[in-house]
Parts: sequence; structure tokens; C-alpha cells
Amino acid sequence: MKNTALSGLHAAIGGKMVEFAGYNMPVQYEGITVEHFAVRNSVGMFDVSHMGEFILKGPNALTLIQAVTSNDASKLADGKVQYSCLPNDTGGIVDDLLVYRIDEQSYMLVVNASNIDKDWNWIKSKDKWDVEMHNISDKTSLLAVQGPNAMATLQKLTDITLSEIPYYSFKKGAFAGEQNILLSCTGYTGAGGFEVYFENQYAEKFWHAIMEAGKEFDIKPAGLGCRDTLRLEMGFCLYGNDIDDTTSPIEAGLGWITKFTKPFTNSENLLKQKEMGVARKLVGIEMIDRGIPRHDYEIKNAEGEIIGRVTSGTQSPSLQKAIAMGYVKKEYAAIGSEIFISVRDKNLKAAVVKVPFLVK
Repeated sequence: MKNTALSGLHAAIGGKMVEFAGYNMPVQYEGITVEHFAVRNSVGMFDVSHMGEFILKGPNALTLIQAVTSNDASKLADGKVQYSCLPNDTGGIVDDLLVYRIDEQSYMLVVNASNIDKDWNWIKSKDKWDVEMHNISDKTSLLAVQGPNAMATLQKLTDITLSEIPYYSFKKGAFAGEQNILLSCTGYTGAGGFEVYFENQYAEKFWHAIMEAGKEFDIKPAGLGCRDTLRLEMGFCLYGNDIDDTTSPIEAGLGWITKFTKPFTNSENLLKQKEMGVARKLVGIEMIDRGIPRHDYEIKNAEGEIIGRVTSGTQSPSLQKAIAMGYVKKEYAAIGSEIFISVRDKNLKAAVVKVPFLVK
């Protein structure tokens, strides 16, 4: 099991440590619900240093990115970020990722922790242009400071005017006494905030500085448990649950990051899917009967026939309702469709609903 630069600190302050994607990570500190509401209502901080970061450089860096990603990275300007995915050759998804344009010939790709080696090898295998690639994952730390008071907390530590960084944009500058730190207006919570990328050597210094700056807002360390409840309330996909090597971006409702303005891996087949439709779709689900839908639970119709499976499910702290996402046959994918979730051999009534579940 790998440690982040902060694994020891998490254990020391009472974090409940678990193995996640091969890393020793905190799942919670005070409790998932407490941390969830800290992020939704004020500010919380996540150590997400397990995420992977690749640097691609050179005159053909964009050419390679365009060839392997579904979104159109040519639309990026310096300081902009794009959500995208790496399609595989068979219609599924190698990974979802963020593409950062540092300058015309320099990009950073941020990938999921469980897929670092897989993604690296995949991109390398598609590189016909001898692009300069650097895997900086092991020496890079990442703190996600999320919530309505995240900006006010971080602004105390930087001379960058954070209010001038639009969503899905970033700037580099001084932060907590160190130079050339990347602050990105991104996150996986839907609560607003920033992600801070830096070298491992600054990890403890930055953690303590941010906790001190956020004291007036009752900032709390937040674990992976509430990261999952927060992202699910927003209907954000989790790789390995809602999307994987067998799910296409069209099925997963990711047509908006699948741009057919340029060729990319398997783009011809994905275009056919878009034009002809798909047999199943990823939908939002809200329980009507009492019960919590969990990953891999069967989804059935009124006749008891299996029509799909749950991919993610939880009790939403914000909504006080059980919610889920899952794939169902397309004829059951319309908003309002009545479906049933098989929970402990009982078929519990649920409905297909629009995502995000939580509308501000």
C-alpha cells in the first residue's frame, strides 16, 4: 500500500485509514455526515494526493491528447481545464480525466489513482509522435479545499485574486510562502472551491496553513466517505462504479464530453451509438420505499424482470433520501419511470429522476 505525503498526519489526527486504489487514505475523521455538511455549508479539505498527474510537452502534445481523448482539447486556452475521457478500442472507457493547458506546448493530465499505470501505458501505446511525457504522480500532492468558504480561506494565503479565476480555470503563483503553486477552480463536490497542486515537500506546511486560515469558518478535514456522498448528490460519475472499460460515454450520459469534431480512439463506433441510440442508459434513481440501494443491486421492472444494475448508491445527507445511479434498459430511462431495486430479496419501489439530485 502506498502512502501520500500526509498519510501519517491523517492517522495522527484521528483519520480512519483504509486502502483505496492502492493508497493508505482517510475515509473519515469525525464522521461522514459531519464532514459532508462542513463542505456543503462552509469548508472542508481533502487530501487527494493519490490522484495521478502526467505532463505532456512538445509541438505534438496536443496532437496526442486529441487522438486519445473524447473532448476537443483544441478549444482550451492557457490556464483552462477540460473534463474528458480516454475511450478504449471496444466502446468502453479507459478512464475519465482532467486536461490542463499550461501553454501551447505543455499540458497536465490528471487521472484516477487506480488507473495511473494503466492510463500511462495506454497513452504511450497511442503515441506516434514521440511526445515528451513525464509521470509526476509520486512527487505531486493535491489538496481539494471545497465549500462556500473555500475561497475566503485560501485567499489569506495567496496574492492571486481567486475571485478572478473562473470555474475550470487555474493560475500559478505564490501560496503559503512558496512559489509557482497551481491553484485550480475545480472539484468533485459541487460545493465550489479549489484544488491546490504542489510538490510533496510542502504537504504538511500547506495542510497546517490551510487549517489555520479556515479556523474562522470551522474548516474540517474531510475523508473519502463524504467525497462519495457529495459527488453522488451531484450525479458525478465515479470510475470503477458508474463508468469503466465496458461502459461507453454515450451510455453514461457523457455525450457532452464526446466531440466528433476530430477523430479519436473508437470515435467512429461512438458516433454510430450517438446517431442510432444505445440499449441502456445511466440514470438517476430516488427511492420511494425505505431502503438504500448499493453498488451492483439488481434493478427490476414491475413484472420482476431484471432491467439493470445499481452502480452507486447512498443515503443523501443533504436530501435525507436514498439516491443512486445505475444503468437501465433505455425504455425505462425516462424521467419518472417506475422501477424497483432488489434489496435483501425485497423489490423496493423507486423512480428515475433528473440529476443532479441536489439543485441549489
